[in-house]
Formats: sequence, C-alpha cells, structure tokens
Amino acid sequence: MAAKTRMTMRNLWPLLMAGSIGAMGVQAASAEDYQLLVGSYTAGQSQGIYRLAFDSATGQINARPLQVVKSENPSWLTLSKDQRHLFVVNENGPGQADPVGRVSSYAIDPKTHALNLISQVQSLGNEPTHSSLSVDGSHLFVSNYSVAEDPGGTVAVVPVAADGQLKPVVQMSSHPASRVNPERQASAHVHSTIPSPDGKYLFSNDLGADKVFAYRFDPKANPQLPLTPANPAFVQLPPGSGPRHLLFSADGKHAWLTMEMSAQVAVFDYHDGTLEQTQMVDLAAGQPVSDKAAAALHASADGKFLYVSNRGTANQLLVFAIDPLTGRLTELQRRAVEGDHPREFSLDPSGKFLLIANQKSNQIVVVERDAKSGLLGKTVQKLPMDAPSDLKFLPRQ
Repeated sequence: MAAKTRMTMRNLWPLLMAGSIGAMGVQAASAEDYQLLVGSYTAGQSQGIYRLAFDSATGQINARPLQVVKSENPSWLTLSKDQRHLFVVNENGPGQADPVGRVSSYAIDPKTHALNLISQVQSLGNEPTHSSLSVDGSHLFVSNYSVAEDPGGTVAVVPVAADGQLKPVVQMSSHPASRVNPERQASAHVHSTIPSPDGKYLFSNDLGADKVFAYRFDPKANPQLPLTPANPAFVQLPPGSGPRHLLFSADGKHAWLTMEMSAQVAVFDYHDGTLEQTQMVDLAAGQPVSDKAAAALHASADGKFLYVSNRGTANQLLVFAIDPLTGRLTELQRRAVEGDHPREFSLDPSGKFLLIANQKSNQIVVVERDAKSGLLGKTVQKLPMDAPSDLKFLPRQ
C-alpha cells in the first residue's frame, strides 16, 4: 500500500507543477508571504531547487513555484548571514546522472529573492551531503559523505569571496573508520561539519568513525591549510552510534548531537573547543533496529524546545524541553510525521508552524505548533513534492 501511495504522489507532482513558470522562471510573490526554498534529490521528477510562497497566517504553501532552478541533487541549502547568497551541495556520485560531487553558489535578489547562479566548483569527494559557513563567511565547509568505501568521506574547505564566488578547495581532511558496523562503517562518512559559535573551531561529525573530530580554524595563520587538529582532537561516541548532525545552543554553552544509527541524542556542555557529554537520550529505546534512523534537529527561536526527527519505521518528530541552565532534555511529545523518511524539517519564522520534508513519501507536511508549550498540533497541509531534502526560509520582502 505504501508503494502505491508513493507512486501516486510522484504522478501528482507534474500535474501540480503544470502551468508553473518552469525551470529558472520567476513570478511575483505577495509582499505578505515568506518565501521557502526547497532542496531535493533529482533521480525522480524533481528538477532541483524550488522557491515557493508561504503564508504564515494560515500555514499554507502555494503549490505553484515562484521559481524552479535546475540543479542536480541540491540536497542541502546554506544561507549567508545577510541572506544575499545561497550555497548548495550537489550530492552527486558514482552511478548518478552527474557522477561528480559539486558545490554551487547563487545570488539572491534583494527585492524578489530570485536565485541566480554565481559559481560552481567540485567538492573533490562523492555525495557531498552538508555544508556550513565559517562565522565570518569567508569559507564553506563541505561534508563529502561518500557512500562507497573507496575513497571514503572527507571534509573539504572552500574559500568564498565577498560576492559569493566559490574558489577551488584548499584543504581536505579524512578520518579513520570505526568498522563496528561492516556494512555502514567500513570507511569514513562525514555527515556534517559545524563551526563553533566563536568561529575558532570546527566539529566534523563522522558516521563511519563514531567520533566528532575537532579542528582549530585559523585561515590567517595558513590560508592554504586553515584547519589543524584541536586538543582534544575528537569526542568518542558509543560504538556503532553513527553521529550525524550537531547543533549549538544560542548562548554557545551547550550542544546537541543526533546519532543516526543508534537513534540517540547526546547532550554536551561546550567551552573553548571542548565538548563534554552530560546526557544521552534514546529516541527508540527497546525498539528494533529498523526504527533507528535519527536525522535532523532544530531548536525553537526562544531556545526553550528542541525538535528531532527519527526515520526508519518510526517516522516521528520528538519534542523536548530544554533546561536553560544545563541544556539537558526532557521529552514532551512524539508525533507521527504522516509520511516516510523525515530527512529534514523547519520551523517557520512566525513559530506557529513546523514543515516536514518527507523524502520517501514525496511530500512536505505542515503542522501547527504552540509557541508556549512547544507541542505540535494538527496537520494543515500535505503538499506533494518529489524527494524533498531540505527547507530554508527567506525573510519577507
């Protein structure tokens, strides 16, 4: 039955998009709407990046795109602080239409938010799955996941010019694998790389190594080799846990880490390059391995609540209260995502809605959110969208 549902969603996709502006076309948006950028995988019918209008009063996404940007597997989107540039990983690799991993940059029109390609460079690795900007915006850190054991995952450092132009990779870093799980950990699989709040350090979350690797970041000391191992050089995590995404608290004193393979969230105190674990939270305790596939995590704007997605057969969003002094988590709610494989999600700028990118059921699900309690409410929309992988909001015009 699930397979039939997915086929139906795929068949609906071109019908809903029919009459839209087409690839690289642009139409005007209401000044009252926010705009939503959707990254996707393009093995099916998706063309790349979709720019859509979002009504924060009703929680409705307009199904007719404002713009469609043709791009191969633009699976992760990174906005500059001033939101004038967008950086996109093209998660390509062997066996795909484009077998070369790439990173692209786009200018964002300050009036219309239209995207225009500036540059593209190779990531020098397979399946780049994540990127982040240095605090000063001068470098982009790209995580080459690499499904295949050879060459394995790497961190790539890409300089960024003030106009958003990407320069060739200046440094690569790789890690030894844990090999605890011979099928998934035979080599490094860098899933994300995140700068510390002060910009002095970089943390690379390696699913294949069961470690978070720490680097000092100092491009002024050595522009060609801006990363050097920190001391301590890594945080050891439980064998077979598979670290995925790291998030710092707004005050920079705490951090949370999803571990994909064990479906857990680790809580840390943070100080000057050092992560010290204080709590481990199970998302699927006592449940089968098929329920264990932790993915995204995001905090509410007020810092009171943490939201985490768990894929597998669980397909849930979990809501936690955050202790303001310790960063420790208390579970409040588990809610079905009403789809399959919630790879990413995003809280809208008003804080009244949460949008879920259900990759394998080809849909974006919008649910209500109570800002005071943090709890998720009823579903307000299910929008067919082929293989959505990331969601980023742009400000009102």
